[in-house]
Parts: sequence; C-alpha cells; structure tokens
Amino acid sequence: MAQTDETQSLWLEFRRTGDQGIRDRLILTYAPLVKYVAGRLGSGLPAHVEEGDLVSYGLLGLIGAIERYDPERDVKFETYAIARIKGAIIDELRAMDWVPRSVRARARHIERAIAELEARLHRAPTDEEIAGKLGISPDELEDSLTEISRSSIAALDELWTISSSGGDQVALIDTIEDTQGPEPQSALAQTELKEALGEAIARLPEREKLVVTLYYYEELTLREIGEVLGVTESRVSQLHTKAILRLKARLAGAPARDSGE
Repeated sequence: MAQTDETQSLWLEFRRTGDQGIRDRLILTYAPLVKYVAGRLGSGLPAHVEEGDLVSYGLLGLIGAIERYDPERDVKFETYAIARIKGAIIDELRAMDWVPRSVRARARHIERAIAELEARLHRAPTDEEIAGKLGISPDELEDSLTEISRSSIAALDELWTISSSGGDQVALIDTIEDTQGPEPQSALAQTELKEALGEAIARLPEREKLVVTLYYYEELTLREIGEVLGVTESRVSQLHTKAILRLKARLAGAPARDSGE
C-alpha cells in the first residue's frame, strides 16, 4: 500500500500534534490491512470464531501500531502494522483458550516422536516411522494431523510460536521488534534463533518446505497452494501442520542432519 501525498501529510500532522481525529483518518486509511490479516489467520479456524471478531481484535493492533510507529526506524509502516495486527489477533485467540486440551496433547506427542526419531535417524522421519513410534497406524496419524489442523490453522497457541531449547521464542509469521528496540543480548538471541529456524525450514521434506515457503513467504492461501501442488486444501493443511511440528521438534534441540520424504 503505497503512501499518497495525502497520507504522508496525515502522518506528518499526526506526529506533530497527536490529534485523535487525524489518527482516526489513518485508521480508516490502513483498515484494509486488518481485513487482509484477519482473512489469512481466519482460514482454518473453527466456525464459531467469526472473522468479524478477528477484525475487531486486529483493529486494536492497528491503533497501537499507528500510535507507536517510529518513522526513524528502517521499517515500512505496513510491515510493522501487519506484525502488530497479527500479534493482537493471536493474543486474543490465546486468551479464548478454545483449543481442546486433547488436541494440544496430541500435537505435543507427535512433536516429541518426531524429535526422538530425528535424533536417532539423523533425517526427517517418514509418516510410517512417526506412526510406528506413536503406536498407531499411518491412517490414524493422518486423522490426528487433520484434527490438529482443524482446531486452528495449526493450533495457534501451540504451534505458531517456535521455541528453542533455551526458552527463546520466535514467531514463524513475520514479526517486527517493538519500536523501543530489544536489548542487545535479546536481539542477538532472536537473530540466532531466526537463523536456526531458516536452517530448519531448509531441511524440511520438499513438499512441506514448499508449503511453508508458499504460505509464509509468498503469502498464498491454503486453497491456492493446493492448486499449485495438485492436492486438496485439507491435505495442504495436514502438510502445514506436520511441517510446524517438525520445526518445533528441531528447534527444541533435536536437529536433523539431512531431510528425507
């Protein structure tokens, strides 16, 4: 969203005066960003989570972004705002605590099985190997992945934030640091964790890596990715869920040395 002369004038006036009326005009100008983010995060969420609610949560993030944006930092407002909007929506979804406990437990069991297998095999385990480790059939594993993916795009509360063994966290969705800036030590840890995440993504099985790349970097929808891969949207959701579980397993301290399908 390129800034027009009028928008630039609004920013200049808002930074000079802090006028609430001008802030409201900026909110209207950038409101489409909220609709865009809510639409992407909302695909795959349970039916009782309405897009209108996501938009309301996202507007709070947009308002915070407008009030806290520092143009002196080398970050476009749209980039900063989208991260704040995403964060506000995800925080509200977490507060709702609607993901069933059984689904969270199942996700953790699969993640743990992947971590143990990768530590032993030094590669990405196959679905059959993961199912065998869990003592279930491959079909039951697919059912579990489907249930996890249906509870959210990938159980937001459990899977969107990737944690390292040291306790540091980084969101797989693009996040922008607060305008106050992190402490140097924290910034270094974030940089190292993001590098580790990039390496972990590079080692994913090809189809899972493609799903992650198309969804998070190319910003295709699950339906569009399905068209690219020639599979159903449900299958793409399963691949996405499996990829996130692998990434969590690797960053928890059991990286694979190479990948396999």
